[in-house]
Amino acid sequence: MDRDENIVTTAQHSLPGLGPIVRREDERFLIGAGQYVDDMAFPGALHLRFVRSPHAHARIRSIAADAARAVPGVTAVFTGRDLCCWVAPLRLAPPIEGLQPTAMPVMPVDKVRFVGDPIACVIATSVDAATSAAERVAVDYAPLEAVVDMTSAAASSILVDDALPSNLVSRQSFAAGDVDGKFATADRVVESGFSQHRQTHMPLETRGCVAVWDRGRRHLTMHVGVQAPHPFRSGLAGRLGLSESQVTVVAPDMGGGFGQKVALLREELIVAAVARHLQASVRWREERSENLMAALHAREESVRTWAAVTRTGLLLALRAEILADFGAYCFFPANYMARVVAMILPGPYRLENYAYNVDVVLTNKCPAGPMRAPMAITSWVIEGTMDAVAAALELDPLEVRRINLLGPADFPYVTAVGETYRDITPADTQEQAATLLDYPGFRAFQSKARAEGRLIGLGICNVVESTTYGSQFYKSAGIPGSGHESAWVRIEPSGAVNASVGLMGSGQGYETTIAQCVAAGLGVAPDAVRVLLGNTDVSPYGMGSRGSRGAAAGGGVAYLAGRRAAEKVLAIAAHQLGLNASSGLRLAAGRVERLIGQTWEPTGLGLADIARIAYLDPLRLPDGMEPGLDVQAAYDPPPMTYSNATHLCAVEIDRDTGHPTCLRYLVVGDSGTPINSMIIDGQMHGAVAMGIGGVLKEAVVYDERGQNLTGSLMDYGVALALDLPAIEVYHRNTANGLTPLGIKGMSEGGTMGAIGAVANAVNDALAPLGVLINAQPLTAERIWRCLQRRP
Repeated sequence: MDRDENIVTTAQHSLPGLGPIVRREDERFLIGAGQYVDDMAFPGALHLRFVRSPHAHARIRSIAADAARAVPGVTAVFTGRDLCCWVAPLRLAPPIEGLQPTAMPVMPVDKVRFVGDPIACVIATSVDAATSAAERVAVDYAPLEAVVDMTSAAASSILVDDALPSNLVSRQSFAAGDVDGKFATADRVVESGFSQHRQTHMPLETRGCVAVWDRGRRHLTMHVGVQAPHPFRSGLAGRLGLSESQVTVVAPDMGGGFGQKVALLREELIVAAVARHLQASVRWREERSENLMAALHAREESVRTWAAVTRTGLLLALRAEILADFGAYCFFPANYMARVVAMILPGPYRLENYAYNVDVVLTNKCPAGPMRAPMAITSWVIEGTMDAVAAALELDPLEVRRINLLGPADFPYVTAVGETYRDITPADTQEQAATLLDYPGFRAFQSKARAEGRLIGLGICNVVESTTYGSQFYKSAGIPGSGHESAWVRIEPSGAVNASVGLMGSGQGYETTIAQCVAAGLGVAPDAVRVLLGNTDVSPYGMGSRGSRGAAAGGGVAYLAGRRAAEKVLAIAAHQLGLNASSGLRLAAGRVERLIGQTWEPTGLGLADIARIAYLDPLRLPDGMEPGLDVQAAYDPPPMTYSNATHLCAVEIDRDTGHPTCLRYLVVGDSGTPINSMIIDGQMHGAVAMGIGGVLKEAVVYDERGQNLTGSLMDYGVALALDLPAIEVYHRNTANGLTPLGIKGMSEGGTMGAIGAVANAVNDALAPLGVLINAQPLTAERIWRCLQRRP
C-alpha cells in the first residue's frame, strides 16, 4: 500500500514556524565540521588511562605502581585511597521505602565487584605512555566467588555489597482493586513469562572528557558529551567540594547518548578530581572495550504475568512478578527505575484490578542505568500476555485487544496505579494500522503460506509511552527530583534572536525544533532564531535530555519564552502606534501587524525597529518598562504525559537456519502537535532500529565466573543496515490538552514497540509448530535450537 503521511491528522501545524523543515545542524555534520570532544585541542593536556579489574569479585590485597611511575612521560598514578581523600562517594541512595541505602566509591579500595571496575588511574603526557604504564600497575587480588545469576542472587550467601544484609537491594509490592476476587471467578487464568537479556547502549561516540583546571581563577571547565549539563555540573561541584560558580560544563557535539551520557559517572568525576589535584588539563577517551565492559548496561529483567480473563478474552485482573538485575552498584534509585516498569506495564488496556511485586538484585556485573526506553520490556509483556490469552482461548489476537483497549469514551482514564491517561488514541491507531496492513488479507495470506510450509508471523504491539515527568511525579514516587525546564530568549538591538534551553542534544535535532518553537511563540521565521545549547554558563538551568522530554518540556518552555518576548515587543509597538493595548497586534515573519476588521494589516514596524527602541532609545518605551528585550521562562510539566502508537511487524523464519526476515514493518503514532514531522519520523526510525537490534542481535553475556564474553564488537551483536526493514511511519495525531502547543514526547516509544512487535511476530510464526520463545535475544541460533527441540 502506498504511504500517506497525512492520513487522519487532527493535530495540525497551526502556528507559523512549525512544520517539516530540514534540520539546520545536519550541514556541519555532513561536511565534517562537527566538533566533538576529541576534535578540541588543549595544548599540554595530560592523558588518563584506567587500570580495571580482571576479576568479577575479589579483595584488593595491594597495588604496586612503582614500575608504572618509572615509565617516561608518566606524571602520576592514583588509586582509590587517593581519590577518597579528594572526592565524596558518587551516589548515596536516599532513605526510600523499599530501597536499601547504598554508596558507590569513586574507585574501590578494598574490593572489586565486576570485571572492569576501575581500581587505579595513570596520568601521562601521551596516550601511549599512559597505556603502557597502566599495564605495569601490579595488583594483588584475592579472588572471591561471583554472583552472576539474578534468579539466585537474593538467596546467595555471597554478598556483592558487604554493607547490605543481602543482594536484594529493593522490594516493592502494590495491589489495587479486587485482584483475588477476580482471579477466583475468572473463566481462565493464563500464565506467561518474559525474559529480556542484558544490553548496552553502544553510542557511536564512546564516553570521554577534558577537564581544565584554571589555577588562577580556581575554576574547573569540563568539556564532556553529556545529555543533562546542569545536573551533571551540580553533581560534579558537590562531590569535589566546589561551588557551582566554580564549575562550567561545556557539551560539544555528541555522537549518541541513549541514556549512557545522562548522569555523572565515576570516570568523569575522577578525571575532574585529578585535573584539580594536578592543577592541569586532563583528558580521557573511553575505548570501545571499556564501553562494552564498564560504561553502563541495561534491560536484564524477567517478568511473569498471570491474567484472569473471561472466555471472551476480557481482562479482569493481572498479577505481575518482576525481577531486575542492577549489577554491582545500585547507581540509580532502583525503586524508581524498576517501579516505572511495573507502573506502566498494563499499557493501553482497561484494568482496575492489578497487583505487582518488584525485586531488584545486585550481581557481580557492570552496573545498570537508564537506556533509551528503560521501561521497554513492558510493551512486550502486556502484548505478549494478550497473545497468550488469544492462544489459550483460540481467539484472534486483534479481537482480544479490541475488547480490552481503551477507547475515546474512557478518557481521561485513571489507571490502577493512579496515573491519568488523557488525549491518547490507542484504539484509533490500532484500527488505522490494521487497515493499512489489510489485516484480514494478511491473515489469509499467512494461512495459505503456512499450508505451503512457510513460517509467517505477525506481531502486534500497542504502546503507551510515558514522557515529560513533572516535579509532582518525582514527589509521588518518593525520590528527589525536578521535571521543570527553563528557557531564555534575547532579541538583540539589531533584531537578531538568540535562545537557549537546558537540554543538550545527542542527535535529536534540538537546534532546529527549539528554534521552531521560539519562532512559533515570537512570530518570526525559524531561520531567524539562533539556539545556544550545552554551556552551563549560557543556558538556563534545566533537567536535560532524557525520558522523551525534549519536545514537550524543552519545546514547550521555548514556545512560552517566545510568547513572553512577543508580549513585550507588541506592548512597545502599541505604545509607538498610540494604541492602549497590544491585543490587536501580532508579529508575523518579524513584522508587526494590526487586526483591522477581519484582516491583518502591516503597521510599518518590524522587530528590528522595536529592538532599537528597547535598547538604544529607552525614553520612548512605555512608562515603567525596563529597557532591553531579554526574557526567561520556566515550565514544570504535568506529573506525567503520554503518547501512543501501534506497531505491526510481519516476519518469515527460515526453517533451516532460524533466520527471521522482516517482510513489513509499520507504525501508526500519535505524537501530539507535531513540531517537525520529518524529525518525528527520523526519531521513530532510530528508535525502531534500536528495538529491532535489541530483540534480534544484542546480548551482553557473562560466564559463571562473571567474565564478560562480549567485550568487543566481534562478540556483541549490533544490527546492521541490512538487518533492518523499511519502516513505514504514519501519523494519527491529537494534541495534548495540558502542554504548550499540545506537544507530546515520542522518542522512546519506537523502541518499546519494536521489542514487542518483533518478538510477538516470531512467536506467531512458530506457533503452528508448538514453539514459544520467552527469552530474548531472538537470534537465528536460538530460534534454530528451539526448532530442533520442538514437540
